[in-house]
Amino acid sequence: MKDIAINLLKERGVTLEDMAKLVMELQKKYYVLTLEECIENLHAVLEKREVQNAILTGIALDKLAEKDALEEPLLSILKRDEPLYGIDEILALSITNVYGSIGLTNFGYLDKVKPGIIGKLNEDKEKKCNTFIDDLVAAIVAAACARIAHSKKEVL
Repeated sequence: MKDIAINLLKERGVTLEDMAKLVMELQKKYYVLTLEECIENLHAVLEKREVQNAILTGIALDKLAEKDALEEPLLSILKRDEPLYGIDEILALSITNVYGSIGLTNFGYLDKVKPGIIGKLNEDKEKKCNTFIDDLVAAIVAAACARIAHSKKEVL
């Protein structure tokens, strides 16, 4: 399942390296990390069944919206990425909930600022429906950051 989730992310234009760069950026104030360490933590997050299920579900809904395969008004809501829809964030929070309040606060920051690949996905609404994937990626990155914070003992 983990490989399927990674491949789905890749099909949608998201690589582990893209996410690892964000993990490094968010953690640079606290820890000296290599890209490889960040990727290892992303792999650990992606091992969780809750994470895999959220990825499968969110990406499936984005794809169905692109194919006009959902009923109205849900189809239009997803295609516009309605700000008050919120289900995309709720699904993503199922990922951050595994890692506690640090994951939650990191997610909130990433969802607001939309750095790196998250911003690219958020802006790429004309070609694809990225209503769920941008939040899923933010949650995966936030969870990896929280995992690092929970495993490290010393802060810079």
